[in-house]
Amino acid sequence: MSEPKPLRFAAFVMNTTSHILHGAWRAPGARQTDFNSLQHWIDLAKTLEEARFDFVFFADVVGLYDDYQGDWKKFVDTGLQIPSNDPIVLASALASHTENLGIAITSSILQEHPFDFARKISTLDHASNGRIAWNIVTSLSQNAWRNFGYDGITAHDDRYAWAEEYVDVVYKLWEGSWDDGALIQDKASGVHADFDKVHKIHHVGDRYRVEGPHLVAPSPQRTPVLFQAGSSPTGRRFAARNAEAQFIVSPTPQAAKGLVDDTRRLAVEAGRDPQDIQFFQGLSFVIGSTEEEARRKAAELDEYIDPSTILAHSAGGLGLDLGFYDLDTPIGEIHTEGTQSTLLWLREAVPDREPTVRDLAELRSRSGRVVGTPEQIADRLAEWRDAGVGGINVINATIPGSYVEFAEHVLPVLRERGLAQHEYAPGTTRRKLTGRDRLPESHPAAAYRGAFAERVEVSA
Repeated sequence: MSEPKPLRFAAFVMNTTSHILHGAWRAPGARQTDFNSLQHWIDLAKTLEEARFDFVFFADVVGLYDDYQGDWKKFVDTGLQIPSNDPIVLASALASHTENLGIAITSSILQEHPFDFARKISTLDHASNGRIAWNIVTSLSQNAWRNFGYDGITAHDDRYAWAEEYVDVVYKLWEGSWDDGALIQDKASGVHADFDKVHKIHHVGDRYRVEGPHLVAPSPQRTPVLFQAGSSPTGRRFAARNAEAQFIVSPTPQAAKGLVDDTRRLAVEAGRDPQDIQFFQGLSFVIGSTEEEARRKAAELDEYIDPSTILAHSAGGLGLDLGFYDLDTPIGEIHTEGTQSTLLWLREAVPDREPTVRDLAELRSRSGRVVGTPEQIADRLAEWRDAGVGGINVINATIPGSYVEFAEHVLPVLRERGLAQHEYAPGTTRRKLTGRDRLPESHPAAAYRGAFAERVEVSA
């Protein structure tokens, strides 16, 4: 058997103060409040690249989470992802100060027309020499949908049907609109591009009509590396068809193995190689030179963590105001069109009984936390790798502290054990991740290569 591959590492961040571990921004040394500063993000990107992280992974939202205890005051009071700046604006600056770090951007199907989005991503992929990734999301808050003119959130499965058309449009633009070799730029002849190798796509669907052509010539990756985070049955099928990397938040390696195996089974049903999807587990770390020191540091962190804000965040993702629910309300009594992965995660975390709202509040405040010495953390990460997890999305308590500590104390141990890379491989982010620059032929986007060579004239 071949040697297991090293884990991949992404820094899970957001262009805001309070992202996941709410309240931790108040801890000594935390600089999350500097999120408005471009230099703050440039410095972090340099730190991550020096540590040989694979990605800086930006989460994002385009609206507030749903009300908590009747209104949205809680979010403003605690900085729960408000203010929140657009991460895509940072990407070109981070690319100009790094050479190998992948830059993953979350963008919802709701927030931008696919034609314009495809153009921005191709431009960034050129500017970064092929280091852009896209985390595909469907937006789960009522406020986000109202911000874009809708009365409320579209039903869960309908959002994924929308997402399928959205990715279909961008795949056509990225993969099918320009043939290889179309851009000539011959000064002697004056021919800049070969007309016969540039095509309109003439997409007509339920939501979009896009004529094309794509206005950007093919970038180093054409299609960015594709992330997706849905763990519901519908989300998992979408990931199995489209994703190259799936962000998961399983409560245990055993639960992760079940999700990984099922998603890979679905990938085979979709005609893909099951190994073409890597899984990134979200974890945070409290590191000590001894186990006692690590536990002490975890207790100190808990003094800053705000469980009620974590509950407000989790509830908002569900599309419910859990502020009015009794803490002992069984989760089975709650129905929502919001994210189903939270409920699935909770049932996996409490497998022996019906979980309650109280369980959600208590478990979310410490979910995915690994406490111990570098050696103990390496032991734990080996268990995740053995379960089929290929990468870790490192959740921060403080920026830059969480990443500096991980780089200085944990990564050297991981490298000794073959759990982390020593150096970057050359080439684009997809080549570093998979050994190739472009999507494989089994990916649905590849079907559009050469698909528009025959000219089609469509009357207005």
